[in-house]
Amino acid sequence: MNIMEMATRNVMMLLRQESIITSDIIKSKIQPVIAMLSNLYPSEIIDEEKLFRHILNINNVFVANETQLRDDQDHFVWLPDKKSEIKWDFWNRYNHYLEDVKSFSTPVISKLNAITDNILGSLEDPSRPGNWDRRGMVVGNVQSGKTLNYTGLICKAADAGYKIIIVLAGMHNDLRSQTQLRLDQDFLGYDTRLNREYNNSNRKIGVGNLIEHGELVVHSLTSSADNGDYNTKVARNVGFMLGGDPVILVVKKNASVLRNLFRWIQSDGIKDPKTGDVTRNNIPLLLIDDEADNASIDGKQAKRDENGEVLEETDPTTINRLIRQLLKTFQKSAYVGYTATPFANIFIYPPDESENAKKYGEDLFPRSFIINLPPPTNYVGPVQVFGLEDDGELGLDEQLGLPIIKITDDYNSYIPDKHKKNYYVNELPPSLIKAIKVFIISCAARMARAQEDEHKSMLIHVTRFTAVQDRIKDLIIQEHSKILKLIEFEGKDEYSSISNELKEIWKCEFQNVTQCIMDDWEDHTITPLNWEDIKCFLFEAAAKIQIKAINGSAKDVLDYRDHPKGMSVIAIGGDKLSRGITLEGLSVSYYLRASKMYDTLMQMGRWFGYRPGYLDLCRLYTSEELVSWYKHIAMANEELRKEFDYMAATGGTPQDYGLRVRTHPDGLQITSSNKLKHGTKMAVSFSGGLSETVVFHKNKHVTESNFQIVDNWLNELGSSVDSHNSHKWTKVKGEKIIELLEVYRTHPLSRKAETSTLSKYIRKLLNQGELKEWTVVLISSKSPEAHYSIAGKNVGLIRRRDDSPNDLKKWMLPKGRLLSPTDEYKHDLNTMQYGKALEKTKQAWRNNPKKRSEKEPEVPSGPFIREMRSKENGLLLLYPLDHSKHSYTNRPIFGYSISFPKSKKAIEIEYLVDTTYWRNIYGED
Repeated sequence: MNIMEMATRNVMMLLRQESIITSDIIKSKIQPVIAMLSNLYPSEIIDEEKLFRHILNINNVFVANETQLRDDQDHFVWLPDKKSEIKWDFWNRYNHYLEDVKSFSTPVISKLNAITDNILGSLEDPSRPGNWDRRGMVVGNVQSGKTLNYTGLICKAADAGYKIIIVLAGMHNDLRSQTQLRLDQDFLGYDTRLNREYNNSNRKIGVGNLIEHGELVVHSLTSSADNGDYNTKVARNVGFMLGGDPVILVVKKNASVLRNLFRWIQSDGIKDPKTGDVTRNNIPLLLIDDEADNASIDGKQAKRDENGEVLEETDPTTINRLIRQLLKTFQKSAYVGYTATPFANIFIYPPDESENAKKYGEDLFPRSFIINLPPPTNYVGPVQVFGLEDDGELGLDEQLGLPIIKITDDYNSYIPDKHKKNYYVNELPPSLIKAIKVFIISCAARMARAQEDEHKSMLIHVTRFTAVQDRIKDLIIQEHSKILKLIEFEGKDEYSSISNELKEIWKCEFQNVTQCIMDDWEDHTITPLNWEDIKCFLFEAAAKIQIKAINGSAKDVLDYRDHPKGMSVIAIGGDKLSRGITLEGLSVSYYLRASKMYDTLMQMGRWFGYRPGYLDLCRLYTSEELVSWYKHIAMANEELRKEFDYMAATGGTPQDYGLRVRTHPDGLQITSSNKLKHGTKMAVSFSGGLSETVVFHKNKHVTESNFQIVDNWLNELGSSVDSHNSHKWTKVKGEKIIELLEVYRTHPLSRKAETSTLSKYIRKLLNQGELKEWTVVLISSKSPEAHYSIAGKNVGLIRRRDDSPNDLKKWMLPKGRLLSPTDEYKHDLNTMQYGKALEKTKQAWRNNPKKRSEKEPEVPSGPFIREMRSKENGLLLLYPLDHSKHSYTNRPIFGYSISFPKSKKAIEIEYLVDTTYWRNIYGED
């Protein structure tokens, strides 16, 4: 522990005595600490200003309350009554460790305590007799601290009486080892590389060094060594029995490992003579599934009819089956999945009486609870990086993205988007060479901020093929060696000067960004630097950098723990770097590999997380297409979370939410096809939903054909009335709406607005006596830059920005939204409907603790507007978009938005999707 860490720990201990922490109080606590440490260590110098900024940062973090969906069927509330009886030894030790060693602020630890109490209480009392099984899911953000959360849960579960804890940690040794090391430090307290079984002579690490908590006995059947996964030979030779002291296993999701673990668990079980099932009685199991959407999902879910009845049973995928069998073996079990991308988990079919469920145990749908964890205020996620535009439908605040993204367009001739596994890279793209120099400057700047001992990483992710990754590594080694020599021997003999080039990069790429982030981001440890501060660290920063290929065939590992003075690394990889692996101190990312799956892209975003003291030194080099996809994902992700909060406020259950997402018109875009063989039936319902075109063809024939279709169709409707500067037709028959949809052509990526599916839905509801009469509105801008004659009317054209200006085939609307929010209620809701929608909006706001600090809503939100609309009435809004910026057409580009009323019929429309169709739209991922 260095002098700054000691000072931080002591100041934080003093601050815990204060109920309110201000800048003045922090300064008052710093003075006596510096005086004390100066007496003890007279040769050490403490930077008082730096210490103040660091302490201010720690105490400036706020975490909102979680939201939750739960189903308490067959659940007994137990924790409030038993809390005083339980000795919270593991939790108290962990709490102490977070406070005094990790220097977490009191509010952050208090919130962790409350959330883990909530999760533990949502499980079952481990002493409850009989058979029980709880299934839940905790949804966080990518790189936001899910491990911190489930470590707290593990501590409390061990205290409460759970006897065996299994953590499923990714699919690679690196991630499993990384997770085990974290639990060695934060839960076990000893180094499992030396001894897996607890004894008081073990080498103490992490929480184990807090000797005032005594000897807390817990065993591990796995170790943090790279080869420390579950091993049956090791398990058979341990000197303890399951059911006594708590035991933990950290295993990877590997079929062979899980199969051996399952056999060992069953070897001492009781066999039912009738069914042949083996059970382990009275040994409560907590199974934590980290990255629960990866590998745990059954990619062979049974085909079902429109009523959910199984048409064709198929054996589950191996890992899914083994997890289910493990849970089924224990008489008392609890499963908690942790993920940042829960889409695939929500698509799991809820529990039923299928043969597979009887044979292997029910599938992993989180039927008991889903908890949504809000990120702390210092979290840097998709919304912060890429921005979020104002959206009245979701009630989200507009937010500009961070000025750290560098659009890269020079790579395709060096590393094509589509290349084979044996593609030979001859040289690096100029943008990648510049990114390496930017990383060196970033490392030097962090050293100038006294972060010499902090880890510093650069990520390069441009291909999934290991042979190509290895070739890129060789080229980067050559480039790094060249730059290092230029810095070391600057101005000598044949070595030309590089200092001026790096100085220019600093001036152009960093100076203004630092000031901008200091103005907009509350991080008091980011301080201005000048070139002379940085220049003297350039050689040391460059010389310290290691280059590693992190993939299945390379022997390189990210061994941060072996570098207590800080590791600097350029990591080249693909899938192994895409999920779970933490790149410590990641500052520069060069990322080109495209995917259009929401969950894949989110998990590939290793640059999300926490960047204390160096956010201004971070850069993301990527393509314009990927930036546009991430912006849309940020909006889609917020929409799903908003839907979650809405259902939580109205008392929904996980199954309600699962059904809602499974029938969401955008469902296809959010998770992978699982290698569909013969196609699969997807079902959607538009009840209470909004369907709109958000992607358009950049094609003259399609655009002008759509315009002519809409123009002719409107002429057939007859006379209109004025409505808020627009043109409105009322009592339009539902059949007439279908007539338009059957000839209008949408872009395939406007999945919510797919016309054939919409037509089927409307036709089915017409047969049920709903959606009979529609309001149609041709929207006209009040302050247009251009007019056009449509259906004999002078219409002000609507301006919408093209979020993919360099894409020659498609035009994507920013934030994935065509609708102007006020258009959804001002044209057809009467005063009573408007008032009820507004009151329900306000009530949901009052029920959401996260929103109470914000201003009470003044207009109704979309879900409540659609709830108030009569089930007989739909609303079709037609938007003529200004075409003047698009050279491919001379006519307005028509888009539409349909607002559907809530329907109690809950009709779903099925359509068939095959692998070819999927890949054509969303790519190989």
